[in-house]
Amino acid sequence: MTVAVELQEVSRAFGEGHTRVVALHPTSLTVGVGEFVAIMGPSGSGKTTLLSLVGGLDRPTSGRIIVAGQDLATLKGVELAVLRRRVVGYVFQDLNLLAGLTARENISLPMELDGRPAGETRAAAEAALASLGLGELGDRFPNDLSGGEQQRVAIGRALVGGRKILLADEPTGALDSMTGESVMRLLRTHCNDGGTAILVTHDAAHAAWAERVVFLRDGRIVDETPQQPRRAKFAGAA
Repeated sequence: MTVAVELQEVSRAFGEGHTRVVALHPTSLTVGVGEFVAIMGPSGSGKTTLLSLVGGLDRPTSGRIIVAGQDLATLKGVELAVLRRRVVGYVFQDLNLLAGLTARENISLPMELDGRPAGETRAAAEAALASLGLGELGDRFPNDLSGGEQQRVAIGRALVGGRKILLADEPTGALDSMTGESVMRLLRTHCNDGGTAILVTHDAAHAAWAERVVFLRDGRIVDETPQQPRRAKFAGAA
């Protein structure tokens, strides 16, 4: 198995002395290229902390995190930003779409920040919009889109530019069940095409799209369950 993400005894604590809180106890986890892993657990179990560490949005208290062959501890802030623009895409729980930018502009923003040519960024954004079923909505602003459409824009932004590792924090939390299923199809298709996805979710039905479910409790992995992911119902889905 080719490794996409590896955590080696990674921990994260906040505060000092009697105010110190351990959000994640020493944790080891390996995710392969092409694998879809769901992380489940009650609120406060460390799920978002783990995802933020993998995405380079936070630094561990101890341990090593290796993403796409790079040890995050050796990367400076600018180098981490490059990794996020080119390799790792993050779908936030509250989406974080920029209200003053159109759907097309939101999707193309990472490539623009990376200094890619304007023609390349626009072509990539148009291709992403088409693949997400949003080809006619590129000029709309986030407030003019439905919740599901906004979610697909956020996923397009996370994947644009050929990024292969997708991190998604409760991406379907505010969506109805049918729209949530369409988002899961997108994540599953990404992995079928050779990408990697780590999904934080409370929903067992959404976790069923993954090859493996990792259960966290009180900042510790308490169980890992391999499973046959849902495939037949979304064959050929975009």
